[in-house]
Amino acid sequence: MLDLDRENKIKEILKMSGNVRVSELSKLLDVSEATVRRDLDKLHQQGHIQRIHGGAVLIERSVPEPPVILRKAELREEKQRIGKVAADLIQEGETVFIGSGTTSEAVAQNLFGRKNITVITNALTVINLLGQEEGISLIATGGLFRSSELSFVGYITEQALRELRPQKVVVGIRAISLTEGLTNEYLPEVSTDRVIFQSGQELILIVDHTKFEKISTAFVAPITAVHKIITDSGTPASIISALREKKIEVIIA
Repeated sequence: MLDLDRENKIKEILKMSGNVRVSELSKLLDVSEATVRRDLDKLHQQGHIQRIHGGAVLIERSVPEPPVILRKAELREEKQRIGKVAADLIQEGETVFIGSGTTSEAVAQNLFGRKNITVITNALTVINLLGQEEGISLIATGGLFRSSELSFVGYITEQALRELRPQKVVVGIRAISLTEGLTNEYLPEVSTDRVIFQSGQELILIVDHTKFEKISTAFVAPITAVHKIITDSGTPASIISALREKKIEVIIA
């Protein structure tokens, strides 16, 4: 089999499985593991795949997300579990930033009845959910309203965030890649995301399995900026292992 034929076959296998080990490819292609590693390294350099310890995963271009209201029904159970785990990490007396998105909404729902917590947010959904909670002090950033996400972004939002110091930042992200880091598709929001990610002592990502090994339009932060990731059981074990090798705590909800 020619080099190009092997490379195309590897890409086909990854499209079907999402991830594969060197030893598996060696048997499937009837070539040595050294040959497989060279092929994977080449495909990695070309940006087609992501090399991980012992194998590779497919990198996909993230497609535009539908508005937040239309995403409510997607992976509802997974998001509720992730939201509960994230809420359980928030302790009495702490100040936490909670971002926008359907998984962040699940975090806010799991804070009902909690006491002595300060929540900073740029999400209208979180404001509506927690505005009447007596035990929660709510700080809304204001800013330019983004109707599709029901969130506030831009200069005013960023200026407010620069004056605040939450202990924890709990947010989602459009796309995560082990090499390309955290990326987002909506350029006006990227600047706000960067300020959010830098505002707290601990960055906690709340993301379902569909967000991994995707790349979107604009860079937000390196993967090493993250302290904890809360995800669901659909995230491949190879990705979880690679994240933990980078000293990122991964919690499966």
